[in-house]
Amino acid sequence: MKKIDEVIVTGHKSPDTDSICSAIAYAELKNILNGGGYKAMRAGDINKETEYVLNRFEMQCPDFIEDVRTRVCDIEIKKIDGISGDISVKEAYLKMKKEETVTLAVTNDEGYLDGIISIGDIAASDMDVYDNTIVSKANTSFKNILDTLDGKLITGDINGHFSRGKVFVGANTPDMMDDYLSEGDLVILGNRFESQYFAIEKGVKCIVLGTSSTVSPIIKRRADEKKCIIMSSPYDTFTIARLINQSMPVKYFMSSGDILTFSIDDFTNDVKETMAKNRHRYFPVIDESGKYIGQISRRSFLNTGKKKIILVDHNERNQAVNGIEFAEITEIIDHHRLGNIETINPVFFRNQPLGCTATIVCEMYDENNIKIEPKIAGILCSAIISDTLMFRSPTCTPKDKSTALRLAEIAKIDIQAYAEEMFTAGSDLASKSTEEIFYSDFKKFNAAKTSFGVGQITSMNNNDLESIKPDISKFMDNLLAEGGFDMLLFMLTNIVDESTILVFKGARGKEVVQVATDAVSNDNETVFVPGMVSRRSEGAHV
Repeated sequence: MKKIDEVIVTGHKSPDTDSICSAIAYAELKNILNGGGYKAMRAGDINKETEYVLNRFEMQCPDFIEDVRTRVCDIEIKKIDGISGDISVKEAYLKMKKEETVTLAVTNDEGYLDGIISIGDIAASDMDVYDNTIVSKANTSFKNILDTLDGKLITGDINGHFSRGKVFVGANTPDMMDDYLSEGDLVILGNRFESQYFAIEKGVKCIVLGTSSTVSPIIKRRADEKKCIIMSSPYDTFTIARLINQSMPVKYFMSSGDILTFSIDDFTNDVKETMAKNRHRYFPVIDESGKYIGQISRRSFLNTGKKKIILVDHNERNQAVNGIEFAEITEIIDHHRLGNIETINPVFFRNQPLGCTATIVCEMYDENNIKIEPKIAGILCSAIISDTLMFRSPTCTPKDKSTALRLAEIAKIDIQAYAEEMFTAGSDLASKSTEEIFYSDFKKFNAAKTSFGVGQITSMNNNDLESIKPDISKFMDNLLAEGGFDMLLFMLTNIVDESTILVFKGARGKEVVQVATDAVSNDNETVFVPGMVSRRSEGAHV
């Protein structure tokens, strides 16, 4: 259950091919160097291009992780089986001693929580009850009574329940008991024929004999006729009277309303806060289907650390997986500008002015003399082709191109033909919703007290780009109206002729675009920019 020691390697929340493939390849490198313990994961949905790449090289898509805060499933859950509500208070107490706990979960046959019983509830059942009808009010089974008293059945059917009457100690003669003993009672007696016979005739439901007493054949036969249960216990009358309350079922004393439970998916920082407001020492934990699986206490958090994370292809906090501020970042591998990620401890930070994170990862394989297998070479090559738009991006360096060509040889692919196949797969805009298109490669930034987002979609067909422009424009208007952004920019990039239709929204959108591109807009929301294929210019990595 505990997975806190696993190191997660992940890209940003709007993962592109570089983000996903670099995470997979770097996790593989770290596992080779360290003998395991690293897992590639994704912080968002993959796009069609990345899906094509993974399928092409038979690589499994990384699991999705929405939030990297520690959850209940990441800490030690004490595995204590739930108990039936029908077991005796005594049996529950003995289980508490064995399991070294003060709380037990009461569950039904399907494993769902019916209630909880604590050591305080058990104490109350013995100390706070002064009612000689309590055992029958609790609908106590005769089997519980027999087991609690370490008894032996002499006659009768113990499959039923003691459901009416009182518990009575028959210390007097029959004529003295006449005013106290009633039909349906349970009476504790000694080895006296007259008292036994009288109790049976009065219609008692059960007779408990102390000190392992026996009965005559006459008494046994008459008890059978009157359907009276007779059992004997090795204990004396005083001890039997003291123990019999412990035979009552725990469901009579358990707490069943508004039970505080925690799910395995609950975040530990929220759990700690809730625990601090409650007096209980142990709390039941339920799984995804609502079934009970164990307990946690405040001590469960003593050795709990933060999740360890390696970030690839980004170092901006608002692009990182949710909850990153509660995680321990151990490494950052990136090729973008320096962002605003803050860490408590020093980290390994490798940032190079290259066109793709995958180029850096490939370098690290080489530096550690690790052979790059064909499948890893294939996805790393795909990442470089994607991020550099087949070497057309202004941020593409000779190192990116030479690395991609070498990886293509290892993967045994024709880089030109493969790039066309990959871009075509990613350009299938007709099958995507406007929201999917917008967020397929979208990043949020903060600069000069301005919050802005930049998205991009690429295609090899200008008609496809023109057809989705109106819907993208409307989607941006709605997103801007919701708040959270001062400005939005979206690039509709044609890979073939290396041009972009830039859609801009926001108070300073037109001004920023005009300064950045020297292009003039005719409709105050779009501008055609020849030669633009990347969010990044050669002078500014963003």
